[in-house]
Amino acid sequence: MGTTIQDVVIITTGGTIEKTYNEFDGSLENRGTSIKNRILSKMRLPYTNIMVYPLLSKDSLYMTDSDRSLIAATVKDQMQRGCPIVVLHGTDTMSLTAEHCHKEIGTPKVPVVFTGAMIPMGFEDSDAAQNVTEALLSAKLLTPGFYISFHNQVFAVPRVRKNKDKGTFESF
Repeated sequence: MGTTIQDVVIITTGGTIEKTYNEFDGSLENRGTSIKNRILSKMRLPYTNIMVYPLLSKDSLYMTDSDRSLIAATVKDQMQRGCPIVVLHGTDTMSLTAEHCHKEIGTPKVPVVFTGAMIPMGFEDSDAAQNVTEALLSAKLLTPGFYISFHNQVFAVPRVRKNKDKGTFESF
């Protein structure tokens, strides 16, 4: 029995998950997507074809409603491919963007899974690789809808929030 290769779209928007360290001034900044080099190249995904769509490179604290509408429009456009979508997003406003997409689109034609990281990739204790891996797998297994995948949990949108005290997400 042969296993088919499944396409998954990753839309990158910035956030901690994609921040890079500048050794000259010690800053952490969003400078464009590095997901392909930093995480995907280290994964074994023989049955998954990843298509990376770089959209924004922004800290989510600075995202506007216009940015959220752009993300929703991009999700709607990429949905036409008929394959699952993973959105990489900053954790501070990820639930706001996911809910915005839910309000604008309703139930999507495919699973759309948002994820991010509390610690940037490239740091030894980063949760980025774990969260991306789990989001990719859950996107391939879930029914159409909007979700947040974070720290080995999947939450259906809406009614998901970041719990800053615990450093993770929860349903409410």
